[in-house]
Amino acid sequence: MHQAGIGVVVPYDFALDRELWRWLPDDVSLHFTRMPHAPMPATLEMAVHISDPETAAQSVVDVSAVSPLVMAYACTSGSFVGGPLAERALVAAMMGAGALAALTTSGALLEALRHLEITRIATATPYTADLTVGLTAFLGESGIEVTAASGLGLISDIWTVPHEVTMQLVRETDTDDADAVFISCTNMPTYDVIAALEAELHKPVLTANQVTMWRALSLIGRKAVGPGQQLMER
Repeated sequence: MHQAGIGVVVPYDFALDRELWRWLPDDVSLHFTRMPHAPMPATLEMAVHISDPETAAQSVVDVSAVSPLVMAYACTSGSFVGGPLAERALVAAMMGAGALAALTTSGALLEALRHLEITRIATATPYTADLTVGLTAFLGESGIEVTAASGLGLISDIWTVPHEVTMQLVRETDTDDADAVFISCTNMPTYDVIAALEAELHKPVLTANQVTMWRALSLIGRKAVGPGQQLMER
């Protein structure tokens, strides 16, 4: 069976490779590359550091030997920290380096919201306050109203957050006038909480890794695997 390839550039501290694979059909493979290590906590400074378009472009070159059909910049904060223009610059840099198609996590979120015809969301993040505010600003500039936003204030080891903590954060952040909830950060494990939260809240629950894989797969004509997840069923 011929394998289609998705190139994935992730921050140096990304720890959830296995989670991204869970959304993939059997005929698609992921080819990861990590940004150069930098000894800094997961703060606004780090988000700015990893948002460099030249780094994204080099990542395209680094995986070019295996000919991926699409390149995904899988980092939410790095793709929203500079606003919508900077997000588009990341995509342009990857395309300029030879990607056949390209996306970022924040751009994929906007595409998912358009797909679901949603313009009002609540956001739950693991971030410090300044990054959580940055996500709200990015969404606002992109025509999305944020009804409520909250963060855990973490600066490291985000991949270790228990599912129960994430689910409680979402419950506490959700508002009646939010048409969906978004769980930010690709280093936040979410696959196993989405369906349960959607059943409980009766609205779509989108997550960083989910929208990234959904968009990457849609760009190559494939369907993401996510039983009970509304984004995959619409």
